[in-house]
Amino acid sequence: MTTKTVLEKDHVVVRFAGDSGDGMQLTGDRFTNATAIMGNDLATLPDFPAEIRAPAGTLAGVSAFQIHFASRDIVTPGDAPNVLVAMNPAALRANLRDLEKGGTLIVNEDAFFDRNLEKAGYSSNPLEDGSLDGYQVFRVPMTSITTRAAEGIDITKKEAERAKNMFALGLLSWMYSRPTDLTLRWIEEKFATKPEILEGNVAAFKAGYNFGETTEVFAHTYEVKKADLAPGIYRNANGTTALAWGLIAASATSGLPIFYASYSITPASELLHELSRHKNFGVRTLQAEDEIAAAGIALGAAFAGHLGITGTSGPGLDLKQETIGLAVALELPMIIVDVMRAGPSTGMPTKTEAADLLPAMFGRHGESPIPIVASHTPASCFDVAVEAVRIAVTYRTPVIILTDTFLGNSSEPWRLPDLSLLPKIDPHFATQVNHDDGFMPYLRDEHLARPWAVPATSRTTRRTTSG
Repeated sequence: MTTKTVLEKDHVVVRFAGDSGDGMQLTGDRFTNATAIMGNDLATLPDFPAEIRAPAGTLAGVSAFQIHFASRDIVTPGDAPNVLVAMNPAALRANLRDLEKGGTLIVNEDAFFDRNLEKAGYSSNPLEDGSLDGYQVFRVPMTSITTRAAEGIDITKKEAERAKNMFALGLLSWMYSRPTDLTLRWIEEKFATKPEILEGNVAAFKAGYNFGETTEVFAHTYEVKKADLAPGIYRNANGTTALAWGLIAASATSGLPIFYASYSITPASELLHELSRHKNFGVRTLQAEDEIAAAGIALGAAFAGHLGITGTSGPGLDLKQETIGLAVALELPMIIVDVMRAGPSTGMPTKTEAADLLPAMFGRHGESPIPIVASHTPASCFDVAVEAVRIAVTYRTPVIILTDTFLGNSSEPWRLPDLSLLPKIDPHFATQVNHDDGFMPYLRDEHLARPWAVPATSRTTRRTTSG
């Protein structure tokens, strides 16, 4: 065994890249969790291919996951990665331009055969033609070592090869001194019902870790010390999770049960998935037949005294604008979550852009301004959700929450808030006639908000029309 030196870094940007079936998102997520346990500050950037089922080994099918972790406070996932892990030629070609000059390049050399090189658009093998001379290149036969590690385990060769992402995770865990017990425990839980697959993935992970430990290829390991974060209890959370929990917290504070209606659209669909997991908090979710129906359902829920919420991305906001205008006229609290994506084309649903600011501000007819609350980090999505509900309920108005693909999918350490410090949100429903002449549906309170009269409340019947 060779003696390895330990080099200290104050921050590192690592990008895992491979084919859509190579498990790069899973690998990055596991590396992120181990990094969070180490006490580093971190920010992540998952990058999904926009094409559905792009041909394997092509540039269109490349999936990547980037993590920036540091011993100091950071707010972005980084620009140029210091380390690129490329599982095949397409991943190398699609991501090499971003790698810093002189950066570390770890490639699965088993994938660099003629057919894969051709699909990636290479006329020669970049591992042999000198085109990578400006980088620190480590050629690692990940696939073949993984299959050898699985010998004697009752799995197929294909199943063994699929575990090569665990080999890469093991190698990077060794390189950056990430804890292994957390990952091994996760593997055991995930594959508890498939003992052979479990054994194969554990063998691959340990093979990657041991490869770094014993080979002479790598002379250094790296240490990134804990970040000096404010005291408290932290958990790793992405923007979608933080936003969902913020909405639930506002629901609990206000006493208003959530009714969330949306139509499937990338990247907002994850909010529907997350909220649907929390029926124990009285959350009701509905996947509507289209964007217009989802907006109408949310507004109807608000009319009935619920916390009516609808979510969408990009073009879905356009389709909801007429209903948002009606919510303005009715002066009902309603939340519209817009997880922005690149636009106006529908061919880039997985790419990030603040493309909907102008439609959010000016997309309705006439005098119909509404508040817009925008998050700036994944963790801030929690606070944004609570504030949006407070504004909507207090002032009887629809409110748009703006996040985007990056904020929704990216994660960072989130300090659990003191729930006793959350703002009070009082729906202050109309419970009786509030004027000698009968119910006055547009009588104003100190906030210039009208009464919120739930249907079937005694003597508050009225008719509202919209031309």
